[in-house]
Amino acid sequence: MSDSAASQHRKGTLLVVAAAICWSLGGLIARQISAEAWVTVGWRGAIAAIALLIFLLIRDGRGTWAHFRNMGPGGIGVGICFAAASISFVIALQHATVALILVVQSTAPLVAGLLAWIWMRESLSWPRVAAMLVALGGILLMVAKAEGHADALGMILSGVIAVSFAVATVLTRRYSHVRMTPATCIGTAIMGVIGFVMAGAEALDVSSGDLFYLFLFGAVQLAVGLILFTTGARLIPAAEAALISLVETVLGAFWVFLFLGENPGIYALYGGALVLGAVAGNTLYDQRRAQRQPLNAA
Repeated sequence: MSDSAASQHRKGTLLVVAAAICWSLGGLIARQISAEAWVTVGWRGAIAAIALLIFLLIRDGRGTWAHFRNMGPGGIGVGICFAAASISFVIALQHATVALILVVQSTAPLVAGLLAWIWMRESLSWPRVAAMLVALGGILLMVAKAEGHADALGMILSGVIAVSFAVATVLTRRYSHVRMTPATCIGTAIMGVIGFVMAGAEALDVSSGDLFYLFLFGAVQLAVGLILFTTGARLIPAAEAALISLVETVLGAFWVFLFLGENPGIYALYGGALVLGAVAGNTLYDQRRAQRQPLNAA
């Protein structure tokens, strides 16, 4: 690897790590907000959409609008998936611990592999199938032994998050011309509109303290995280980016345990270890296989 390529790889890695750290603060910030869930959804989406639009205007200038026009069905699909995942995350926080939500969410790369096999006939290796089965076993353990830490709706919404991210990943592969930042801007705008509609007049009754945390939740935790990830993920292999993103799961559960004493329970930890091990093992396998392919072709 040349010095220039190594520098780009290092930059990409640092950006993706920074994005994962930003995203890991989501549960901790959300727990500080006293506003009703749909109010939180509306304000978070609106603030994130404005922040992303400002970033795009600064970065691309007049070319910003061309990116929006050229998104096509792929970009719109990614935006809808992202809106669904973000809305589900906020609502799920009322029904499950942060650790459970993040662990189920971390199965998204495995779900994406299954969807890509069904839709685009991408190869589905036995190691990936084994990883899916292990992850499923971990989730079943968490659900069966939740001990009041999550109800059915919380687990269902956590699954919606994972599936939404997986579908967005597959759509991005299918429509390679899609620019992710404009698509996520559309997604956060959809999220804001739905949240305000569902909240009604209550959306205007927000305390100054909540507005501060809503700003952090939308502009910093969500928008800055997206900007860092979409910039950094272009500089490193996708499998490596997926592996690094597991930092969000580990840190997200750690923050709420450290500062809020939110304990997901011992079985959630056992199940979470199975899920994270499956995802990490699958990602490392994909990465090593990708590294061997040029050698095999030579």
